[in-house]
Amino acid sequence: MRIALAADHAGFELKNWLLRALEGAGHTLVDKGTYSTEPVDYPDCAQAVGEALRGGDVDRAILICGSGVGASIAVNKMPGVRGGLCHDTYSAHQGVEHDDMNVLVLGARVIGLALAEELARAFLAARFSGEERHKRRLSKVHALEARFAPGAGPLTSPER
Repeated sequence: MRIALAADHAGFELKNWLLRALEGAGHTLVDKGTYSTEPVDYPDCAQAVGEALRGGDVDRAILICGSGVGASIAVNKMPGVRGGLCHDTYSAHQGVEHDDMNVLVLGARVIGLALAEELARAFLAARFSGEERHKRRLSKVHALEARFAPGAGPLTSPER
């Protein structure tokens, strides 16, 4: 499996640690940045993995920021990209099995290295079940994307 990893400055160390930890797992790992602890914006990191997924360059992605919340919000703005912020292995594999999640989002300031590796391994080992109820629900998610994505714009202004 081809896996993109990206992080903002808060997740830089965890991203690098996961790259090393997952090296021997038989996956092709693609480092989409950042490459230092210099401040960068999490939406740029989300865009990097989202574009890699949408372009077919990778099969899944792992995205990291400080809490995971901002990165999760940003990555889910792209049609076809389904990211889940996970802090437990059940959610990491169930998100794939039931919801066809293709981005694991982690909070580097929330979880430790060992748990991050467990979550990544659970996410990467999981497969979408293809059960009818899950396909039905996923088609409703696709319908929401189609209905609201083109030109929808934000619900509130960033000036608030």
